[in-house]
Amino acid sequence: MLFADGLPQIDRNAGFKGAVAARAAGISYRQLDYWARTGLVEPSLRSAQGSGSQRLYGFRDILVLKLVKRLLDTGISLQQIRTAVSQLHEAGVHDLSQTTLMSDGASVYLCTSNDEVIDLVSRGQGVFGIAVGKVLREVETSLTDLDEHRSATEAEQTSGVDELAARRKTRKIS
Repeated sequence: MLFADGLPQIDRNAGFKGAVAARAAGISYRQLDYWARTGLVEPSLRSAQGSGSQRLYGFRDILVLKLVKRLLDTGISLQQIRTAVSQLHEAGVHDLSQTTLMSDGASVYLCTSNDEVIDLVSRGQGVFGIAVGKVLREVETSLTDLDEHRSATEAEQTSGVDELAARRKTRKIS
């Protein structure tokens, strides 16, 4: 860790019972149970094996639960979230800590780089992304280059020798 925030270290390999996982994700136990039974977010360490058995969730499971909760909070429907999760699995994304998910309230987008955003609800439809800062620097560079070229051209014109005359002169010398 870069900064010591005073929080105890969490064993990311430990298992957490359903009630703890639900509380950590900010959802009700009823939501947790429903999502597990319908296959949206299943516990990776131990599934329920019938009446009286307890599910055991891993740290990454709780991370996914929290992400689903955040998407619900933005207005995304549970159906769209299921589609997005399915698309993530089909795209081979297994480590969510290396991704950025975005939402506009109507869809869920996976940002994989500065230039690529994928609409997960529209079955992986690619979305055109523009990094505005990068374009801004490109325009600045182009304008600087053009300004230098224009200055050189103006200097030639004020000296009374145009480009064509300069070329003829260099040909005669050689």
